[in-house]
Amino acid sequence: MIGTKFEGKRVVILGLGIEGLSSLKFFAKTKASVSVRDQKEEKDLERSFLSEAKKYTQDFTLGPNYLLNLQEFDMIVRSPGLRPDLPEILEATSAGTRLTSNTKLFFDFCPGTIIGVTGTKGKGTTAALIFEMLKKAGRKVFIGGNIGTPPLDFLDQLSEESWAVLEISSFQLIDMNTSPGIAVVLMVASEHLDWHKSSGEYIKAKTNILLHQKEQDFAVVNVDHPISEGFAKLSKGHKLLVSLFKEQNPGVYLKGEVLLRSYAGKIEEILPVKDVFLRGRHNLENIAAAAAASTVVGVSVNDIASVAREFKGLPHRLEFVGEVAGVKYYDDSFSTTPETAIAAIRSFSEPLIVILGGSEKGSDYTDLASVVRGTRNIKGVILIGDTASKIEAEIMSISGFAGKIIKGGATVQEIITNARSLAESGDIVLLSPACASFGLFKNYKDRGEQFKGVVNSLEGV
Repeated sequence: MIGTKFEGKRVVILGLGIEGLSSLKFFAKTKASVSVRDQKEEKDLERSFLSEAKKYTQDFTLGPNYLLNLQEFDMIVRSPGLRPDLPEILEATSAGTRLTSNTKLFFDFCPGTIIGVTGTKGKGTTAALIFEMLKKAGRKVFIGGNIGTPPLDFLDQLSEESWAVLEISSFQLIDMNTSPGIAVVLMVASEHLDWHKSSGEYIKAKTNILLHQKEQDFAVVNVDHPISEGFAKLSKGHKLLVSLFKEQNPGVYLKGEVLLRSYAGKIEEILPVKDVFLRGRHNLENIAAAAAASTVVGVSVNDIASVAREFKGLPHRLEFVGEVAGVKYYDDSFSTTPETAIAAIRSFSEPLIVILGGSEKGSDYTDLASVVRGTRNIKGVILIGDTASKIEAEIMSISGFAGKIIKGGATVQEIITNARSLAESGDIVLLSPACASFGLFKNYKDRGEQFKGVVNSLEGV
């Protein structure tokens, strides 16, 4: 049993965030001795997390010395924001301390089947779609991971018949040495270069989602993107390929304007594109990937199609906020890369005012600038945050942009006022920043919630 396995072990949890607190609760059920460490001082920690954590341990080391003497522990539980190759962690592991994480522990003890989803964009939406499709089919299914709920939180509720859908980030995958029974790989492009040492390291981390699969496992891979396509050959398991451009057997693909699946010797129509509620071709890719994963589980095309028709998306992912004086507002605050902003822009044919910019992540905005310049329905761009000048320079380096550029806005109220100065009835105002949120906002959720709050306060919503 789990409790016996950790009896007498000295465990240190690094990082008192959502995952750290979840890991603490997990070990509180065992006979381990647990310590919590965080680089923040007590006054800077989330008060509710600290208050909850004190129910389970009184052993805290906070502040700049939180990584000292890690070799005194039998096990280190790493939170996703901490790199596994920090010198203090490497010193401890070389001395025999085991390094793990909330995700790795879940893989160790999950009695059911794990469906893991990763990619540079779309993984949250795809995971949610898979969850809804399996639920529609009557499966006992749970969802967690990077999407919000640490998987150890629902471990006790699982059985061999359960399905666990996990959104898994590169931070969580970087030191994984096991892979899920069903691995889903969406579009992969360079990202998180403020944390990863290189694009190569980021991509290599992502490959762990299927690199350790066995012959009986399944890999669902979007082959419309070159980097992702290369992942397929890394899996030893069965392959189901996803494409909007060419037929796949077995797999899910678009033919004309109809989504089809080819599996077990049968080709079946899932649904016409016009019936899909979510905007954007990138969301069609997400639906296709979710359909392929659900096919492996045995979900019918009727249940898959039903979810595709009804699913309205996740908060801050091309979320329709409201309409004011004929202008529609969309919150795509989850967009933190140029690629996600490009996908959002391409989801609209109406006249568009796009809000771009934020804090620096080392991204290349050349392609985004080309799309802004080449998209005829873009009337204007509102540039905000530290990257405003960098994005402006990229746009202005390409001749032919006929839209207006407005820089600045220290508050969401000012940003939306700038957007409204360009917008007319029938237009779209799109918040799709292509950048991280820090500086003006706590995180992407704060950015999106502030945007929605101001829009909903405008007259006429």
